[in-house]
Amino acid sequence: MPIPWLAALKVIPWGDVIEHAPKVLNAARKLLDKQKAGEEPVPDTSLMDPQAEPPTLGELRNRLIEARQLIDQQAAAQQQTAQTLSELAEQNARLVAAVELLRVRTRVLMGVAAVLVVGVGVLLAR
Repeated sequence: MPIPWLAALKVIPWGDVIEHAPKVLNAARKLLDKQKAGEEPVPDTSLMDPQAEPPTLGELRNRLIEARQLIDQQAAAQQQTAQTLSELAEQNARLVAAVELLRVRTRVLMGVAAVLVVGVGVLLAR
């Protein structure tokens, strides 16, 4: 059993994996930090109260500016998430290719082993 694992370790492009690991880790940390820092504010329910006075134009403008800032922050977070997912997909594709190569090599090795077993059997039968 250790031979396939050793072969897998040799086939995987560890240089690429190690090279990209800090980028993925940093991106993941930034996403977590943004999520922690950008916790949703408590909504203002004064607009729903029929007894409350209507907000002034300045208050409405401030709320609109805040809403736009939140939308911009969400768009930036979404863009960063998409970039991180893209990097992870690229790494996944490289790993899948490495595993596929390993699978092909294993089949070839099994074929060679079968031929050797048959050859040894023929030699011993003489």
